[in-house]
Amino acid sequence: MVVLGIETSCDDSAVGVWCDGGILANVVHTQKIHAKWGGVIPELASRDHILTIIPSIREALNEAEIELDALDAVAVCGGPGLLGSLLVGLCTAKSIAWALDIPFIAVHHLEGHLFAAQIGDYIRPPFLALIVSGGHSHIYSVPEQGKYKLLGRTRDDAAGEAFDKGAKAMGLSYPGGPAVEKAANNGNPTAFDFPRAMQKPGELDMSFSGLKTALLLTLDKIPKENLPAKIPDLSASYQEAIVDALIWKLAEAAKAVSITDIVVVGGVASNKRFREKLTGRAESENWNVRFPPPELCTDNGVMIAAAGAFRLKRGERSGWNTTAVSRWPLGNI
Repeated sequence: MVVLGIETSCDDSAVGVWCDGGILANVVHTQKIHAKWGGVIPELASRDHILTIIPSIREALNEAEIELDALDAVAVCGGPGLLGSLLVGLCTAKSIAWALDIPFIAVHHLEGHLFAAQIGDYIRPPFLALIVSGGHSHIYSVPEQGKYKLLGRTRDDAAGEAFDKGAKAMGLSYPGGPAVEKAANNGNPTAFDFPRAMQKPGELDMSFSGLKTALLLTLDKIPKENLPAKIPDLSASYQEAIVDALIWKLAEAAKAVSITDIVVVGGVASNKRFREKLTGRAESENWNVRFPPPELCTDNGVMIAAAGAFRLKRGERSGWNTTAVSRWPLGNI
């Protein structure tokens, strides 16, 4: 089965081609226009998707060395995400499927991320899933493929959002995750004692707003002329607090449900410090942890195609009246 995957939930126009466990193409157009604003402007994002989605599809087909009529199905991210951006991808997917008389299916964005860690090699349930990105910090148990039970989530900012806001506060570039990680490479992670919130045993929900406030209060105490020299230590300490909080929650979840197979996905999963510390903890706890390759941690069309193929092979299809949804609990698919 050859599936075209389209992902436009935020500010990446991403197109992938997937064929029975293999990646034929992976094209991602990242919008640069948002950098000067320090965050995504929804209207600008949707307008840029309109300009780039068709060229991205053409590029993906060329990379896969196939023609449009070689497709067996089209999968598209149907939500959650920015409504205007989602609609660009959804309308494009419907048009292609209608013209070729092939099925299309709307895929949940978070389920797509989970399949990014399973390209060509499904994980045997049950397993734990930690999804950490700019918009989500969720822990799920997965009793069987395609079934998800929410165990814990952030009560305020997501981990990726905390990186973005922290970077902006320190005057670093957007997106904040890579900027903080780069600055942290030359810093001391114990230089500043930032809080790790909500660490009551058995508590699986997360919070990162207090960490952001602690950073702002710390910045207020540093003279402006001394700030540039402090940025590496601030970044390393701030990153360490986020990483420690995520690993602590994952350990509590593993203990609560007695599951040792763990999947970690989303943009934050590409953070090297996070991967290193979690891998070390996994060795001591006898966990089996799987990450996607870094290029599949951020939004991409391959993950949508892979998740769509899974659903399509189970006989699922989306109707022509399917619309995009900005909010869509993963447990409801």
